[in-house]
Amino acid sequence: MAEVQLVAEPGRPEGSRASRRLRHDGRIPAVVYGHGIDPIPVSVDARDLRVALNGEAGARALLELHIGSTQHLAVARQLQRHPVRQTVTHIDFQVVSRDEIISADVPILLIGEALAVHRGAGTVAQELQMLNVKARPANLPPHLDIDITDLEIGHTIRVGDIQLPEGVESDADPDQAVVTGQPPQVAAVEEEPEAVEGVEGAVPGPEAEAAGGEGVGDS
Repeated sequence: MAEVQLVAEPGRPEGSRASRRLRHDGRIPAVVYGHGIDPIPVSVDARDLRVALNGEAGARALLELHIGSTQHLAVARQLQRHPVRQTVTHIDFQVVSRDEIISADVPILLIGEALAVHRGAGTVAQELQMLNVKARPANLPPHLDIDITDLEIGHTIRVGDIQLPEGVESDADPDQAVVTGQPPQVAAVEEEPEAVEGVEGAVPGPEAEAAGGEGVGDS
């Protein structure tokens, strides 16, 4: 995975009011931490950040972060977004080493068309959107592709069926469902119980005999 260069300015003022001013000026407040360094409050240009995180690797891009006269290899963590506009309002950068194993949530993408499911009027249900994987920073895949061309109704593709790239592992349950071919949804029709009619010629019970029988003659 190619490294993306990003410049971070140190010495940003902290506090919600200062952060709002930064965002108004087109900068995103951030913090850099990890590998024994004290957390460094920084800010990055909002446009440069969008470019860095909108490449093929997305938010899992490996960043060459320039802070003043120093530079660090880092990955983006804890992206906070505006609840409506979904723009990034704060971001954490974790300093990493090229040789260490780190974990990341990688999106799962479905490719192909499940013709057998659609011909049977069924639906393709993606049960798992992200998979947590472990790898060296340069080996983290931008996404995991699952071919659903041969999926049929009633069949399930599980975590254990995913072909992970070389150098990538996952501790997720291999039996966890990722995508299933679901049958058509049939609306249940509620039937009213039929009225029970009397049966002709039925033998009356003891109560009926007592009520309808003649009395015993007097002695």
